[in-house]
Amino acid sequence: MNETPRGRDLNRRRFLSLAGLGAGTLAVAAGTASTWYAIDRGVFTSETGPAYAAWEQAGPVAGDPRALVNAAVLAANAHNSQPWLFRVAPDRIDVFADTSRTLGAIDPLLRELHISLGCAIENLLLAAPSNGLRATAELMPDPAQPRHVARVTLAGSRPRTAELFPYIAGRHTDRGAYDTGRPVPRRVLDQLGGLAGSSEDGGVELVWFDDGPGRQAFGDLTVRATRAVIADRQQTTDDFAWYRGTRREIQARKDGVTVDASGQPRLIRTLAKLLPASHSQNNDGWLRGTAETQVPTAAAFGALLTRDPLDPVQRLRTGRAWQRLHLWATANGLAMQPLCQIPERIDRERSAGLPPEFTTAAATLFPPGLHPLMTFRIGYPTAAAPPSPRRLTRDVLLG
Repeated sequence: MNETPRGRDLNRRRFLSLAGLGAGTLAVAAGTASTWYAIDRGVFTSETGPAYAAWEQAGPVAGDPRALVNAAVLAANAHNSQPWLFRVAPDRIDVFADTSRTLGAIDPLLRELHISLGCAIENLLLAAPSNGLRATAELMPDPAQPRHVARVTLAGSRPRTAELFPYIAGRHTDRGAYDTGRPVPRRVLDQLGGLAGSSEDGGVELVWFDDGPGRQAFGDLTVRATRAVIADRQQTTDDFAWYRGTRREIQARKDGVTVDASGQPRLIRTLAKLLPASHSQNNDGWLRGTAETQVPTAAAFGALLTRDPLDPVQRLRTGRAWQRLHLWATANGLAMQPLCQIPERIDRERSAGLPPEFTTAAATLFPPGLHPLMTFRIGYPTAAAPPSPRRLTRDVLLG
């Protein structure tokens, strides 16, 4: 049927009226969708939910060996990969490497896996006295079972609190800027050195770069190593695999490095959640953060050294030492962050048969016969470091 001019005019006005209503409704819908998108990205709910519940469960439970695992799962570890499993019995806890959670080309020789396990073992031992238990650890108890990294024997004891135990739930990696107006006194660095031990008895030795050309050389080499990791397609791919971008992913996986733990200012973190970075943008941000924030604001750089970098026992001891250092730093208001790009490139050169660029450069920084297993920075924080997601004890127990 043909429309009259007046009919066409009425229909046009009705359409415009409905279109206006639709635009308003669309604006509301778009706002609602944006809000839900922001929620999904974790903009309003950082560091909450099941992925962070483990941090509330580190307290003592008298006589229960599983309480020691509650503390162990809060240990420092590379890329927050949490490469550990535990078998608990009334008189012992066996600690195993979870080799399904290795870092690929970032850790081709499993150095960082063993250091991470050493950190967990140290937390477990520190938790024993508070839980009314006495614990002794045997590292690598069965050479034929390389995944079995420790057997911790337990016995009853009068409850007491180990000096560093109360700081287990408050220790977090701080990737942000440190206070450049507050140098860490040399006496404090020396105290930390005493916690590490000595390489003379097959243990760990700590060296500092707190001033002079050594400090400059270490910082420059760390930035160069960061660029080298980014230029290495396999290393940067395996590195990026551990970044977690959404709240949903964080809550499901309970591991990895999050935007909140990246050390960026709050505004940048919010934008990064709403507009997730590509792999390339993530690399640019990592390099910029290393070169412009982490290296320049460090009060000092440190390195944990051993005589045999391939010995799993020395690696485990290095992890135990790192955990002690970080807990003591937490207790004394200090911030710490691993900066392991140099040893990561050394391992990559060794495993892939690459020219020994970083192996040779590092040899000029450290005492003869000693090799860097763990390198890091220290300083006074400018903001509170956030927790990382963690799997619960029930997620890491073997039957």
